[in-house]
Amino acid sequence: MPEKSKTRELLEEFRSVAGKVGLLDTVLPPVLFLLLNGLAGFTAAMIGALALSLLIAVLRIRRGQSLLYALAGMGSVGLAVALALLLGRSEGFFLPAIVNGGLTIALALISILLRKPMVAWTSYLARRWPLEWYWHDRVRPAYTEVTLAWILFFVLRLFWQVTLFQGHDTSQLALVNTLTGWPATIILLILSYLYGTWRLAQLQGPSVEEFRVGAPAPWQGQKRGF
Repeated sequence: MPEKSKTRELLEEFRSVAGKVGLLDTVLPPVLFLLLNGLAGFTAAMIGALALSLLIAVLRIRRGQSLLYALAGMGSVGLAVALALLLGRSEGFFLPAIVNGGLTIALALISILLRKPMVAWTSYLARRWPLEWYWHDRVRPAYTEVTLAWILFFVLRLFWQVTLFQGHDTSQLALVNTLTGWPATIILLILSYLYGTWRLAQLQGPSVEEFRVGAPAPWQGQKRGF
């Protein structure tokens, strides 16, 4: 039963966090671009990706979902199409993802140097736990270590993407972008959660609630959530 309980916990945590980001906006337009680029050509692929991002935005607005996600999805696809047109190369569609990966690495490294690990910030934005809890000496190491693992992942992905971009390999670049996008991110989120909750237990720091009420040590620690 413990295995089923842990699986249920992971599913509930993933729904809680992933439900706050736009999966459709980031996954579907690039996949459609890849398919149309191979079947109907570059122009059809750009029109199709833009049309799909617009459709997703309209559906989000009609369902009363965040306008921010709708605009972000349209904006990212619009920028990708603009760069592809500017460069005159279909692989230019994936340049924003490459640049975003590089910026993410830089921000993660800076966050480590400032002793304010990036994964702690992403957790804070999703969960709204007290920010100072993340910087506790018996909490921060867990988020620092997970952030370092994320840096390694993003560095390997960026190297792969840049290599394919320089080789003008649109199909492979699209495939890599798709596989190292949400499929790989979901796996990384699961591993991060499992390691993070285990590491918090090892550090024996306060739980969020214990921190809120100023409970003295020894603490029960954070049993769920990371």
